[in-house]
Amino acid sequence: MADRTTSSITIGADRSTIMAVIADFPSYPGWAGQVKSAQVLSTGEDGRPATVRFVLDAGVISDEYTLGYTWHGDESVEWSVAEGGKMVSGLTGSYRLTEAGSDTQVTYELAVDLKVPMIGMIKRKAEKVIIDTALKGLKKRVEAP
Repeated sequence: MADRTTSSITIGADRSTIMAVIADFPSYPGWAGQVKSAQVLSTGEDGRPATVRFVLDAGVISDEYTLGYTWHGDESVEWSVAEGGKMVSGLTGSYRLTEAGSDTQVTYELAVDLKVPMIGMIKRKAEKVIIDTALKGLKKRVEAP
């Protein structure tokens, strides 16, 4: 996985509030547009999800797969494929949360490897759509009254 797509957004909340929304996988279909379902399969010693089964429909990338998560307090979370799907052979990513005054800067990094050949430009565009939709949805979800 050589190419990674990265984007950031500033959210008007503290890191723990944002990380609680990130860890609430069953609610993803309500705010993360391409996620059709997310089922927590196991949790770690910290009580946060360790493995999560996803059904994703992001246009050119549509699949079911399981991700394994590593949490670093409220500073960051990283994930990678624990079990690939029909299309997705590799998927690594992270959210990094940095305090920005009373707000928090959230940086999302994603790299997707597919079993089917796809032009790099199209794959990166799909990654960017996933990231942008997730960041905007996360911001809206966290800042909702």
